[in-house]
Amino acid sequence: MATVLVVEDDDTNRELVTRFLMREGYRVLHAVNGRQGVDMALKERPDLILMDLSMPEMDGFEASRAIKTHPFGASIPIIAFTAHSLSQDVRKALEAGCDHYETKPVLYPRLMRKIGSLLDGK
Repeated sequence: MATVLVVEDDDTNRELVTRFLMREGYRVLHAVNGRQGVDMALKERPDLILMDLSMPEMDGFEASRAIKTHPFGASIPIIAFTAHSLSQDVRKALEAGCDHYETKPVLYPRLMRKIGSLLDGK
């Protein structure tokens, strides 16, 4: 069973995506801000991370960079998970180390295809 770390400060969004992922058979871990997300990612080494980009303490851009520059974190796929959909936001997320980009509200079939393609490549 693959493990997905959901880094999301909004309780409702975190709960919805968690329920969906668990129904699909994933083990789900949570972090409520970027700093906690970095700590969880490096400690737990999940198979994939869903990273909100707008969070307190440390945003998702900075958290993604921190994870990807660590030897253990470099191979963990990260999907940026945000309401920001401008091309400059997408580019900034990819430059920070995110492997894919998913806008909110989430289209779960599309998100599952992205998760599947990233985990199949591991």
